[in-house]
Amino acid sequence: MTSRSMCDVAFEILSTKTKEVPFIELWDGVVAQMGFTPSQAENKIAQFYSALMLDVRFAPLEGNVWDLRTRRTYHEVHVDTSKIIIEEEFGNVDDEDEYTVSEDEVDFDGVKKEEEEE
Repeated sequence: MTSRSMCDVAFEILSTKTKEVPFIELWDGVVAQMGFTPSQAENKIAQFYSALMLDVRFAPLEGNVWDLRTRRTYHEVHVDTSKIIIEEEFGNVDDEDEYTVSEDEVDFDGVKKEEEEE
């Protein structure tokens, strides 16, 4: 007997549908077909979501709705990453401001730095 993966079951479910399906509805179908107990379902839902995201057969759509990639155009499933700013590249200005110490700030011992210098 061949064991099917959760993604294989999801693929079969979506193949029988004519349009996209909300994630929870897809998950409920997988749980029913795989025969998971409520405890197993709770433990496996994150694994299933991650597997769906990595499986090229599926297309995540707005509103946590899923469909088969073959039924979607490139523009519906493509995410433009050219405008994403990577913090390591540009730094996070807010973090830098947090750690900047001005000269008139109170030191840990409660004495202003200006008074210490005198």
